[in-house]
Amino acid sequence: MDFTDVSLTALRVFRAVAEQGTFTAAAASLGYTQSAVSRQIAAIERAAGAELLERRREGVRLTTAGHLVMRRATVVLDEIDATARELSGLPEQAGTVRLGWLPSAGAALVPRALAALRHTDPGIRVVGREGGTPALVRALRAGSLDLALLASAPPFRPPDAESPPLALQTLTERALCLAVPAAHPLARGDFIDVADLRGQHWIASSASGEDRLMGVWPGLDERPEIAHTARDWLAKLQLVAAGCGLTTVPASLAPAAPHGVRILPVRGGPQEQRRLLLAHPPQTPTEPVTRVAAALRAAALSSGTPDAS
Repeated sequence: MDFTDVSLTALRVFRAVAEQGTFTAAAASLGYTQSAVSRQIAAIERAAGAELLERRREGVRLTTAGHLVMRRATVVLDEIDATARELSGLPEQAGTVRLGWLPSAGAALVPRALAALRHTDPGIRVVGREGGTPALVRALRAGSLDLALLASAPPFRPPDAESPPLALQTLTERALCLAVPAAHPLARGDFIDVADLRGQHWIASSASGEDRLMGVWPGLDERPEIAHTARDWLAKLQLVAAGCGLTTVPASLAPAAPHGVRILPVRGGPQEQRRLLLAHPPQTPTEPVTRVAAALRAAALSSGTPDAS
């Protein structure tokens, strides 16, 4: 089989696997069976005459040949999508920027940046998606995102080990906070002592692809009592408002906190710093990407956006 005979379906499946990190996740995102995904990957690797994906226990990683195919596949698929838009009577989106963001960034920072862009650069179209940091990094590497807002916690390692490294800029670095029911005894002061967190009930969720719990204060010297699990930030905050427990939050979510929730700093232990990173592939960004990045930096510097998680 010659590589020129590779189907668009195989290219889309290959891109999905590279973005999602596993065959299972790619199959779920595409609505395919895992065996169908495996067949498409086997076909495209046969056509390439090389292994495009390095299979690891924790997922897949693009090989050198895989990076080459991904770069070309992204161009082809983008052109096909642009053709489909033109055929349906829509104008070509020459100023389109594909932006990924964390759920916490999407609650306040991203809407402010997009609102500002509508006034300063109305010709730029931002196509966005929400995700966790590992998924967003994979999408940047796969070429399906131009820009992403990522989270980083101590010891602040690079988001992946690929070379060349992603271009990174720290937008904010602030302390992690705690969301507490307004009627809770811990909400009476202006801060919470870490020693008072023993025996509390927590609202948590599992970090994507990790064993650690998000929502529980880091470093507690006891097994946390998980009252509820929820992936959505708004759901977590509403559960806090209902008095169901506590959860960690970036201070950037304070403006979005519902009535009945206080966002407070924690003292008495190691500082739990969190960074919000702006990332793009190592290549020089286009002018539209540069303009969107500038809007995100301005939104991060504006009042009321002190943190990320």
